[in-house]
Amino acid sequence: MTVKYTQEHEWIQLEDHEAAVVGITLHAQDALGDVVFVDLPEVGRTYAKGEVAGVVESVKAAADVYMPIAGEVTEVNEELRANPALANSDPMGNGWFFKILIKDMAEFDVLMDGPDYEKFAKSA
Repeated sequence: MTVKYTQEHEWIQLEDHEAAVVGITLHAQDALGDVVFVDLPEVGRTYAKGEVAGVVESVKAAADVYMPIAGEVTEVNEELRANPALANSDPMGNGWFFKILIKDMAEFDVLMDGPDYEKFAKSA
């Protein structure tokens, strides 16, 4: 499974050639602290790349969750809505935010890979 990253600290993992899972990175959840609330996008809605698709709130701050690439939301993580701490305990696994149907794979291809994101996150 291929995972890419955004400068806004979201990750996106391909499930197949047209579907992907989106969440926040370890760096993002470290910066936020204990997550206490998530506002997830509406299933069936199409978002443009970079559009705000949700909000994550912690004891320290609130942050927007941006759509890493254009696509239609096909599923949201109801378990995360019920237990926002999953964004801290397992941000790259059970703490995923939503799934999308990809509109343009070219947008995925230009995102950062793991080593590039690690360099970026250290300088952020």
